[in-house]
Amino acid sequence: MMNAEEIIITDNEFLRQFETTINQQLATIEYAQQERKIFLTKVFMPEALKEQGYMDVFIEAVLEEIKERNTRVMPTSPDVAKFIRKNRRKYKDLLPVGINI
Repeated sequence: MMNAEEIIITDNEFLRQFETTINQQLATIEYAQQERKIFLTKVFMPEALKEQGYMDVFIEAVLEEIKERNTRVMPTSPDVAKFIRKNRRKYKDLLPVGINI
């Protein structure tokens, strides 16, 4: 199985989503950008990839991409919020000041 460093994330600005292809299947995280914040609104991943455990790997890869942009994250998607809660120590600095999840 691939890890987050091996996944290639593409920012499709036209569709406002981060994309990756794993095993010839497309996974996406839709976003909305506002000032210095990016709202991660909806995760789409084929069921077969979820069953193989790729959900967390994909979310981690997208969060690492955002971290490099020096932008804050608002995890409005339940999947992303759950991942950040599970990995609070690593990603709490990405949340806007005063936001707890």
